[in-house]
Amino acid sequence: MSLRGTKRIWLIGGTAESGQLARAIVQAGLPCLVSVTTEAAKTLYPVVPELQVVVGKFSDQQFEHFLVAENIGAILDASHPYALAISQLAIAAATQHQIPYLRFERPGLKESTMADQPIIHLNSFDALLAGNYLQTERVLLTVGYKPLSLFKNWHIQTTLFARILPSVVALEAALAAEFKPERLFAMRPPVPLEIERALWQHWQISCVVTKASGQPGGEDIKRVLAAELDITLIVITRPELSYPQQTSDLSTALAFCRQSALKV
Repeated sequence: MSLRGTKRIWLIGGTAESGQLARAIVQAGLPCLVSVTTEAAKTLYPVVPELQVVVGKFSDQQFEHFLVAENIGAILDASHPYALAISQLAIAAATQHQIPYLRFERPGLKESTMADQPIIHLNSFDALLAGNYLQTERVLLTVGYKPLSLFKNWHIQTTLFARILPSVVALEAALAAEFKPERLFAMRPPVPLEIERALWQHWQISCVVTKASGQPGGEDIKRVLAAELDITLIVITRPELSYPQQTSDLSTALAFCRQSALKV
C-alpha cells in the first residue's frame, strides 16, 4: 500500500525531551503528530492548531492503518529509553515503507569519578531478583509501575517502598503488587533533591533501585544522594536496541525533520 498525500512527522512522545522537540517542530512550521500512551502525557505539549496529539498504544495490525490514515512521512522516536516495543514496531514500519526514521534518546550519565560511590549496575530485573541484593534491606523502587508486579512475592523477604507516577493506573498496579499505601509516594520525576533526601531518610532507606533514565528521570540526584547518605544504588541499565540512526542533539533532530519535509 502506498503512502500518498501531505506527509507529517510522527513524533513518538511521552518524555520531557519530546515536549521540547514538539515545540521546536511547531516553531519551524512543520506538520507534526505526537503519540503518547496516557492522557496525563498530553500536558507535555503546546495546545496549538499545528500540533495534533493522539493517545493510545499500537499493535502490529494498527501500524499500517495509522501510517496511511495520518499520512506519516517521517518518524522521530523520542519514546522512553525502556519502551522497546514501540521503537521496535516503528523501526520495522519505517523499514517496510521506506520512511525516514531517527531515534532521539536522552544521553546517559557519565560514570562518577567517586570511587567509593555505592552503585551496582545490572542489565535486568531478573538479574536483580536472582541475586542477593534486596534481602533484609529497606528498598525504595523508583522504576515505574510496570515492574512492580515482579516484586509481589518479595514483601516477606524485604521491606519494599515505591515511588510512582501520580496516576490511577500506577496506583492500581502498585496495590495489585501488594504494596502498602503507606509505603507509596506519588510524584512525577525528576524529584527535587531536598524532597528525595527527606523521603529516603523518613523511610530509612538502605537501598534504592532505579533505571538508567538520565537527568530527566532524576538519576543524577539519586547518585548524589546515594553517595551522601551511603545508600546502595542499583541501576538497571538501558536495554540494547540497534537503531538505524540515533541522536541526543535537538538541532540534529530538527534538521532531520526539515530534511524529511523537503523530500516529501
